[in-house]
Amino acid sequence: MNNRHRRQRASYGRVVSDKMDKTVVVAVTRLVQHPLYGKVVRRVTKLKAHDETNESRIGDRVKIVETRPLSKDKHWRVATIVERGEHNPSP
Repeated sequence: MNNRHRRQRASYGRVVSDKMDKTVVVAVTRLVQHPLYGKVVRRVTKLKAHDETNESRIGDRVKIVETRPLSKDKHWRVATIVERGEHNPSP
């Protein structure tokens, strides 16, 4: 299948959970205009993404790419880690 048909998130997401094996939860923020009042509101969508090497950590900014369904909820994979986060989990 050609990669030109795959959707890519234009905005990058932040990893908010890395507790699963080979899966991270990525929060993608988008700006939408309120239909009645016109104010620009921030909306957050949480997506599960496949991370084959378990390299992503909480707080990392990542680029995700759509892929075939890997499980019930997982239809995305981590393409690249754009920047490392400042999060240091306590022991």
